[in-house]
Amino acid sequence: MLIISIKDGESIERAIKRYKRKRKNVKLREEINDKKNYVKKSDAKRKKIEKAKHKEQFLREREQ
Repeated sequence: MLIISIKDGESIERAIKRYKRKRKNVKLREEINDKKNYVKKSDAKRKKIEKAKHKEQFLREREQ
């Protein structure tokens, strides 16, 4: 989670711009880390499905 603290006298537009820059840098870092190690397509797909199952189970438990 990115946290941006607004400084005294700073406009909202400037804070939003800093947030967008931080978010972009985080995504680039994640992409670089993903490309360091090759992951087979089937493994990536399996991991994506497992993550979706876990998320669905979490949301169901949260509703109850």
